[in-house]
Amino acid sequence: MRRSLVLFAVLLLSAPAAADTIGRSVRGRPIVVRHVGDRAAARRILVVGCIHGNERAGIAVTRALRSVTPPHGVELLLVDRANPDGAAAGTRANARGVDLNRNFPWRWRHLGGVYYSGPRPGSEPETRALRRFILRERPDVSIWFHQHMDFVILQRGSDGPLMRDYARVAHMRAGHYPQVPGGAPRWENHVMPAASAFAVELAAGALPAWRVRANVRAVLAVAQRL
Repeated sequence: MRRSLVLFAVLLLSAPAAADTIGRSVRGRPIVVRHVGDRAAARRILVVGCIHGNERAGIAVTRALRSVTPPHGVELLLVDRANPDGAAAGTRANARGVDLNRNFPWRWRHLGGVYYSGPRPGSEPETRALRRFILRERPDVSIWFHQHMDFVILQRGSDGPLMRDYARVAHMRAGHYPQVPGGAPRWENHVMPAASAFAVELAAGALPAWRVRANVRAVLAVAQRL
């Protein structure tokens, strides 16, 4: 009997993270969120591995986070690809050429070129899916991975010590960056002023294993602060 209980516990610990489709891309690819931890938890952390399709290093972190045990009372919401069409094509923008991190409906303005912000705020199905999901789950912290500047952006409106703690644990610099019109973290901090959303700019290229582990530890350090 005891052996059966031990085996059952091991199976529970090794069970894959539950996955939900929260929307679809322009080309119909699913946008998937994986839940790690208690789905009834009072506190939530959203981690987005990739919103620009040619900046995919953060996916290694979200995948690694699937197998961790969050602190009691914290659930992790993991989105590997917020822009699955761009990730498949290796392009910054989605299939309509829109930079999704310029398409959110706060301080949006029309931009062209590589930062094309779309015909109007929230015009893209990926943006709308993420907005619906975030407003439903209301994460206490959201971490959006980008590349290639190799530092944690101290986002205005977010918890400064929390972001600096992330940078310290991840062995990264922390610094300021100009406010992005229509950016996802900026929109989140506007609609949920008690929460903290910020971007982590990883280095160029694929992450070495030690950097993946360092960012996983940093996410868990943030979870411990909640």
